[in-house]
Amino acid sequence: MAVEGGGTLSEIYQNSKRLLLRTRDGLERLERLEFSSASGVDSPELSFAIKRDISQIQSLCVEMDRLWRSVAAKSQRDLWKRKVEQVAEEADSLKESLDKYFLRNQKRMMEAKERAELLGRANGESSHVLRIFDEEAQAMQSARNSSMMLEEAYMTGVAILSKYSEQRDRLKRAQRKALDILNTVGLSNSVLKIIERRHRVDKWIKYAGMVVTVIILFALLRWTR
Repeated sequence: MAVEGGGTLSEIYQNSKRLLLRTRDGLERLERLEFSSASGVDSPELSFAIKRDISQIQSLCVEMDRLWRSVAAKSQRDLWKRKVEQVAEEADSLKESLDKYFLRNQKRMMEAKERAELLGRANGESSHVLRIFDEEAQAMQSARNSSMMLEEAYMTGVAILSKYSEQRDRLKRAQRKALDILNTVGLSNSVLKIIERRHRVDKWIKYAGMVVTVIILFALLRWTR
């Protein structure tokens, strides 16, 4: 599964900021719905969308955490490290707020169900009310299960992409080393050829010197006679 908003570190960072803004707005709307009445109003679709956005932000943080480490300049690397950490911390804070909302909603559902059971024991007419709450509780549980499955799928996709990226980096490093070795071998061959040529020249100079020496000695012997 591809990570939404893939691209440069700056592009991924801007996408994560937009998602943070949308998630904060969604949480505010969810809380307004929750406190709009005494019993609270739930919106499974909205809470599911918020959960999905938070998972996406966390996935982008994983990708950014990999990318900022490859920034060449230390000052820029430190700056991006702080930016990514801030996004990750805000995503964790939003996730914590959403989890608290789920807990409050679950508590309201349990209290409402208990009240309905008490009323049922009193007048025997609460079966319909209990069925409504049971159906709503099942819908909420289904939304939570779907949200967890989506989050696991995102994290699995990010892990796969990270592995592919690491393998690609290793292949690039191996390719650079191979090119360096080839360049070194090419240079060594050139040096060996120069040495061989020099050795041949020295050998001919030695032979020529020996011949000249023999000729000089032979001439001196004849002259002394």
